[in-house]
Amino acid sequence: MSGDTSSPSGFDFSAVVRLVQRWVDEGYYPGAGLIIGRRGQVALERYFGAYTPESEEFIASAGKWLASAAIAAVVDRGLLSWDDTVGQWLPELAGQVGDIRLRQLLSHTSGLEPQQPPGRPDDDHQTLAESVARIATLPLREPPGTRFRYGGLSMQVAGRLAELAAERSFDELFSRWLARPLGLEHTRFTPVDPAPGHTPKLGGGARSNARDYARFLSMIAARGSFAGERVLSQAAVDELERDQVGAARLEPGEFVERVRAASHTGVYGLGVWRERLDASGRASQLSSPSWAGTYPWLDRQRDLYGVLVAHVDLGGPAGPSGFNPFHSSASVADLAAAAVDDADRRAGEPRR
Repeated sequence: MSGDTSSPSGFDFSAVVRLVQRWVDEGYYPGAGLIIGRRGQVALERYFGAYTPESEEFIASAGKWLASAAIAAVVDRGLLSWDDTVGQWLPELAGQVGDIRLRQLLSHTSGLEPQQPPGRPDDDHQTLAESVARIATLPLREPPGTRFRYGGLSMQVAGRLAELAAERSFDELFSRWLARPLGLEHTRFTPVDPAPGHTPKLGGGARSNARDYARFLSMIAARGSFAGERVLSQAAVDELERDQVGAARLEPGEFVERVRAASHTGVYGLGVWRERLDASGRASQLSSPSWAGTYPWLDRQRDLYGVLVAHVDLGGPAGPSGFNPFHSSASVADLAAAAVDDADRRAGEPRR
């Protein structure tokens, strides 16, 4: 373990640190970065293995939250609406595809295939426009709004709508309206494969590091504000976190059911999982887990946020052991919450 730059916080996060260290020691990850923050202040910052504060990682689906927030910035500027349809911006796409709403694209309820089906070429085009042209040749799996299918293709379409509305590339709008205001120097969207020139994958192709992602989470925790400046409106943040699944059908075994044994159906917002709900149905814990190990979360009940940045060693022991980063990483949020609850009890704060 290296790079301990934690600030005195009164929280005993040793259980979280031990868990991540064990994952590294057992060879699941070559290293990791972990930051936990509360009430706008960093409470813990640790690096494991070969990772340092500068280490960037491919964060896969953890980028969905970032991509949706960038599109929310376009909506904030009045250039796009959550209920705009694909057909409004891409009139060549008719029928039910044209009826898909932006919010359905970002909540995986569009009816589009979640990924390119077997036997189809990978989505390795040079631009989002070319990517969407290929996606448009796929038949809908079901009518929009009727089924939740977690995936990535619909986010490519959402990104293209944002490009058309903003009259700039996704890279440009992400940089101008999200990365620069937050000071994200290590965060960008890239192709999933290593070949140059391919279009970025909004649902699974982001790279970032722990400090950058923690800055983003700090802004979301503050409902759109960062360092005294507004990056997103509170309405935009609320919309990201609101139940967007609605009456769409869920299959057994989705992420929230697996890690939270949850029976609620409002499991997803816009680019973010709604892990836990409060008594009024608002999301009290949100996350954007990655199959590779990166796990950002926001615990609104405790005003707590954190991110584990890691990438599973595909040649290591994770597969044979049954270790599953997508489902296992949520335990860091539970241990962090327990540490905060314990500190609050000792300080005499009301029990949560």
